[in-house]
This record gives sequence, C-alpha cells and structure tokens, in this order.
Amino acid sequence: MANGFPYTVTMEDPGGSAPVVEAWGLQSVWSQAADQIKTSVVRARAWALVLGITAGTSGTLASEIIGSHVTAGKILAFVAAVAAAGVPLVGRCYATDRVRDWSRLRSVSETIKSELYSCLAGAAPYDQTGADAELTGRLERIRAEGRDLLHYLDGLTAVPRPLPEVTDIASYVRIRLKGQVETYYRPRFRLMARRSSSVRRAEQSLGAAGALLAALAGVTGLSWPGQWVAVSAMIALAVTAHGSAAKYDYQQMEFSRTAAELELLYRSYERSGDVSSTANSALVARCEAVISVQNDGWMVKWSTDQ
Repeated sequence: MANGFPYTVTMEDPGGSAPVVEAWGLQSVWSQAADQIKTSVVRARAWALVLGITAGTSGTLASEIIGSHVTAGKILAFVAAVAAAGVPLVGRCYATDRVRDWSRLRSVSETIKSELYSCLAGAAPYDQTGADAELTGRLERIRAEGRDLLHYLDGLTAVPRPLPEVTDIASYVRIRLKGQVETYYRPRFRLMARRSSSVRRAEQSLGAAGALLAALAGVTGLSWPGQWVAVSAMIALAVTAHGSAAKYDYQQMEFSRTAAELELLYRSYERSGDVSSTANSALVARCEAVISVQNDGWMVKWSTDQ
C-alpha cells in the first residue's frame, strides 16, 4: 500500500516530472480496475444468455423425449432447472450498482488521462509556472471524488509503460486527437457495427425459424413444432435483451459521433494559422471536452438503463 492508498503506482521512471509519472501510474491503476469490472459484467451477461437458452431448449426437449427416454428426459429436465436457477445468480454480477461503479472507475481513469495530456501539451492551466503543483492538486481532488471506489483498486500495481510522446500542441494533435480517432473511435465503431449486425441477423434467423415451425405445425398437425416455436421466440427475446443490455447500437452511434467531432477539430487545426498559446489551449480544451462528453454520457446511460 503506497501513500495510504490500496494500490501501488511506483514504477520505473518513464521520464517526466514526479507528478506526471504519478498521474500516468494512477491512470493505469484506475483503468485496470474498470477493465476488471467490465470483464465480469460482460462475462455475466454472456452467461445469462447461454443459461437462458439452455433452460428453454433443455426443458422443451425433456418434455418431448421423457416418455420414450426417461433417463435422458430427466437429465435434460435437471439441466433446464439448474440453468434457470443460474440466470438470477449471474445477474447479480451486472446489477445496477456494479455497472455504475464500472462507469465511475472508467470516468476517473479518463479524467486523469485528460489532465495528463493537457499538462504534457502545456495547455491551460498548465501553461504557467507551477504546472506540476497544479497537476498534483487536481489528482488529489480526482482521487477524493472517487474515494468510495478505492476498494476496487486493492492490490493493483501500475503497468510499466512509457509516457505519451506529447511535448507540444503538434504532438498532442498527432497522438491524442488524431490518434484517438484512428486507433480507438473508428475501430470501436466498426466493432460495434459488426456486433449490432450479428444481433439483428440472429433475431431474423430465429424469427424465420419460428415461422417455419409454425407453418410445419399447421400443415402436419404435429404438436412438437408448436412447442419449438415458443422456444424460438424465447431465444429471440433473450438475444434482443442481450443486445439491448450491451448497447451495441448506442455505442456505435457514440463512437461515430465522437470520431466525427474530433476529425472536425483536426481539420480546423490544420486550416488555422493561429499558433498562440491561447489558441492551443482552446484546442486542447475542446478536444478533451468532446472525449469527456462521451465518457460522461456513457456513465449516465450505463447507470440508468439497467
């Protein structure tokens, strides 16, 4: 435990002043904590989907075969019961308070990163004497605001890594502004688009399967296709609920919007001939505001839509 906190930020000095190195270490620790909760939430949602589908299919199949295959039918009925019981248990891993804490941890991590990049670029309020003291003070306020989350950081250690190679506005634009668009927002937009498309394809396929089963039941008079129509509908609803909880469409829209806004800032910077400290600070402030708006929007969305 370092400095009274349940985590360690000490690492090989990657260059830069002590407050800058500390900020970079703190960002690593808070980011790791956020990633850990995110992983557990995503995994729990996936398990909830699998268990729900297993419960429905096993239960229906058990009712179909138990008359002729008693042992297999009983096993499937048991599997269905266990799967159904497991759904609310894994649901606890993505309860509202846990998702809210995940969002807040990520928000703290991104706030620290924003302050660090502003400081490295020499933008206001870090364009005056005493920049290190200013950064130290802001780090303390950020940590104080997240003090109820410190238990998530227990035992974590900052990952050794070099500082961002930002030393002025030009390098800030190249690494932070343009880099975020090219290496994060655009790739994430494409990933969310693929996942959203996968959910829609699954819904359409299940809907088609349900329609075919219903037609088969109507034409042949058999009872079993009708039972599987209900299972198909249940699975489709589970897939829809999973996609809605994961917010693929919302994330796709937000990644695209943020990338577009940052690209506008980049083009504006290229056209502008103003290289004054005031103009540079304004650009950094606008860039960080765009990123912050997205992070804050996510925090509200994830916390209220559970």
